[in-house]
Amino acid sequence: MENKKRLLVFIAMIFLLLLRQGRGNNIQIQNVTIASWEMNEDYVMVQFDLSWENSFRDEVNWDAAWVFVKYQLQGSSEWQHAWLGTTAAEHTVPAGYTCTVGSTTIDAINRGMGVFIYRSANGSGNTSLADVQIRWVYGANGVADGAPLTLKVFAIEMVYVPQGPFYLGDADADLYYNFYTYGTSGPYLVTGEGEIPLGQTTGYLWAPNYVEAGTLPAAFPKGYDAFYCMKYEISQGQWVDFFNTLADSQKATRDMTSYVAPLWGKYSDNVEWRNTISIISGFATCTTPDRTCNYLCWSDGTAYADWAGLRPMTELEYEKACRGTLPVVDDEFAWGSADIIGAAAISGDEDGTEIISTAGANCRYNYIPLAGGDGGDGPLRGGIFARSATTREAAGSSYYGIMELSGNVWELAVNISNAAGKGYTGLHGDGSLDDTGMSDVANWPVYNSTAISYRGGAWDGDASAQRVSNRYLAGLPSFDRDGRNGFRCVRTAPSS
Repeated sequence: MENKKRLLVFIAMIFLLLLRQGRGNNIQIQNVTIASWEMNEDYVMVQFDLSWENSFRDEVNWDAAWVFVKYQLQGSSEWQHAWLGTTAAEHTVPAGYTCTVGSTTIDAINRGMGVFIYRSANGSGNTSLADVQIRWVYGANGVADGAPLTLKVFAIEMVYVPQGPFYLGDADADLYYNFYTYGTSGPYLVTGEGEIPLGQTTGYLWAPNYVEAGTLPAAFPKGYDAFYCMKYEISQGQWVDFFNTLADSQKATRDMTSYVAPLWGKYSDNVEWRNTISIISGFATCTTPDRTCNYLCWSDGTAYADWAGLRPMTELEYEKACRGTLPVVDDEFAWGSADIIGAAAISGDEDGTEIISTAGANCRYNYIPLAGGDGGDGPLRGGIFARSATTREAAGSSYYGIMELSGNVWELAVNISNAAGKGYTGLHGDGSLDDTGMSDVANWPVYNSTAISYRGGAWDGDASAQRVSNRYLAGLPSFDRDGRNGFRCVRTAPSS
């Protein structure tokens, strides 16, 4: 009888459930509710419907939804990361789908940060899952029975990059500062996650600039082991969702629309370089939630990664995500060929359904003002080139089905140019930031570090900048927000 009373109190005190109106190829979380409570074990089952478009699984890999939960206690301005059950058996997904848990050690205890949900067999098409249930162990968060709070459920589309060897560099070492095998002009084969020798010794990994001789440590994520990569760059809608969960002191640092030295920024609530984010009285909105978010600096991207339980990618992982296990194609772009056509015209309103009407276009680059839609110079929505039955090249897709790794906005990654970069160990975010809105994960490069590499080009760059192996901006410190910069997060794949 006492447990029933406590249950009724708990039901009454969870007074509001907010949804993340997920975007990014229309990923959505809807109908969030509490399906069941286990007061004696201090957990609840959070139930929701999950859907996204163009889901796939084949013999090589699959895409997945990374799902996580935030909660806000009544009277608090800050949202906290909900710690989930750490085994797949604690969560329930419909038939035909499966899940794995991404965990992070917090205070010496393994905590479930989120759940990957994906197809359990080969197939493709739109995914629509009803009554998904994930376990929130609220007692582990120190939340008392019956505490008044609000929940939000978030989802991010990600793509599984399987374990395996891959090549770094170009076919003939003619791109800016690209990797190669010293003593040859050819690419370097990564065969494991062990140490990699760096230097001007035959057989070592080397590049003409932005590499220090020595050893790339075994702990540095090289891309050989399996990882998940965001299918699209962070969208403007995702950035708004993130920003609106921060405390006021954190928002002050992460506000791209105002002057925040030394991060600079957009300086405006108006549309600049197709960025439509506006922040009024500490609340962010945007009119183009599907459009890729620009004006991000390194510390913006790492703050988002930390908040979402993800991490920054390395420049080695970037090249693996582009070309997969295939041999190097000379001067290739992320879609595996040296052919490129720039987007110049948009058809339809830019509401997430717009398409590029430029014949054969597969990349946003070369400073081409857009005709139609909202027009202007700046990034496009994620996945805009992909349509039903398009080829990899026509869709601008990587080997694994990851979009816009060439063009649109710069990909910021950890490079191997110095000790600060080589010291990165791939720890995941713990769902929280420091009081100033900065990520606080050990061994992540800081905002002004030369351990950062800009890869894959942007909407204003020429064709050379978009090539997979081009490293001419490796080692450039990322101080300020720029209308050409975006971010994409990864997470090491769970072992089970």
